[in-house]
Amino acid sequence: MTTEPVTLNPANDDGWVPQACTLPSAEQPLRVAEFDGLFATGLLGLERTAPTVLRLSLAAASEVAARELTARESSCCSFFGFTFTPGSEGRVLLEVAVPAAHVEVLNALAERAAAAAGLTPAAPA
Repeated sequence: MTTEPVTLNPANDDGWVPQACTLPSAEQPLRVAEFDGLFATGLLGLERTAPTVLRLSLAAASEVAARELTARESSCCSFFGFTFTPGSEGRVLLEVAVPAAHVEVLNALAERAAAAAGLTPAAPA
């Protein structure tokens, strides 16, 4: 398997939308805003379990919106892997995994999620 450098979309100042994303450029800020909303209202914690894996702890009330949003994200950025598992105490865990070639994108996503939720960023494992 070869790893090629990831080129982030220079028109997007958010840092986590790779140029390979097939979502039309005009729709990318809307998608970013949807993730910001999810993180601001539902993100309770985040943990980097591996360099290529970010685990988000979400309020259970956010699960339906998170599932719908991640399904749409998978359709334009197929390198993302999203896995939901039940958490404890009204939480659901969302694991976000990427191939090694897309670690920069995951790093930027982790920083954005933490900032939107007012949390400390998860350091890469």
